[in-house]
Formats: sequence, C-alpha cells, structure tokens
Amino acid sequence: MPQNHKKNSGSPHTSEPEFLLLGKLRRAHGVKGEIPLEVYTEMLELLVPDSLVFIGDAYQPLTIEKTRWKQELLLLKFKEIDDRTIVSELTNALVYVRSVQLPPLTEGEIYSHEIVGLSVYTEEGEFLGTLVEILETGANDVFIIEDDAGQEILIPDTEEVILEIDLELGKMIVARMDWYGEGD
Repeated sequence: MPQNHKKNSGSPHTSEPEFLLLGKLRRAHGVKGEIPLEVYTEMLELLVPDSLVFIGDAYQPLTIEKTRWKQELLLLKFKEIDDRTIVSELTNALVYVRSVQLPPLTEGEIYSHEIVGLSVYTEEGEFLGTLVEILETGANDVFIIEDDAGQEILIPDTEEVILEIDLELGKMIVARMDWYGEGD
C-alpha cells in the first residue's frame, strides 16, 4: 500500500486530503535557484520535470524545471525561480502535491491517506474507534486505532485481521483478536 512518510497531510484530518506531503525544502544550493528537497515520499514520479508542486502553508504553485540527486537530497530547480535569494525564502517550507495528481492504482489497492479517519469495527459490529495513524514496520504496517476514551489499539495490516475496507461507508471491519488489550 503506497504510504505517506509523515502524518501531516496538509489537509483536514477527517476528509479526503486536498494536498499530500512530498518533502521539506532545505537551504538554497548554488547561485542559479536550486534548492535541496528532503524527500518523504516513495512516489518519485511526482517529482519530475514539468510536475506542479505546492510550497508552504500558502500552497504556492511552482513547476519543477529539473532535478538531480545530491547524496540523499533531491535538488530541485523551479521554472519560476532563477535566483538564489528568492529560492532561499523557501527554506524549510513543505512541498505538497494535490491528491488528484496521484497516479491511479490497480483495482483493490488503496492509498494510505484514504483510510486514515475510517471508523473501525469488529466483525461482530463492535465499534473499536477511528484509524488515526499508520506505522510502517518491517513486516507489515500497523494501524493505530483510537477509541472514544482516547486509548490506542494497535492492529496489524494483514489479510487475516483486516477483513473489509469500505471507503464509501467510511468503515473498516477487523477480525476480533486477543491482543487488543481489552482483557478478552
């Protein structure tokens, strides 16, 4: 399941995000308007020349002119900026893309941002809480569910546990397990 590296999506938590976080700009590089990006996404196809990105809290639209790697950072050159002083003003700004710009997935695949906020129920219909965060682990992702009392329940993203995801109804059905920590 494609992931967003950081919890901050740039949009309200309870609805489909309009903007998704790609990375964070660092200090300007050179004198021709290049700036390094600390990349948070695995979808590098969103960071290619002619891609439209949105910068900072105001979501300033800029078009990527060219890119190149400098160690673990991706140097970006925007078509609209040719000056180090101007690009320096973007230091530490977050870089977003509109969610509608994401590449289409194959049938049955879901982007992580689409399931955060879902109501989670057991197969018996018991409400467990709301999916608030997804942790990436080595074996499988782990969903953090927060109940009405603010307590967290950790649920592994495995076929045996996640029985159904219904985006239209905004709910997820999970198999009842002993490890919920509820004394069952």
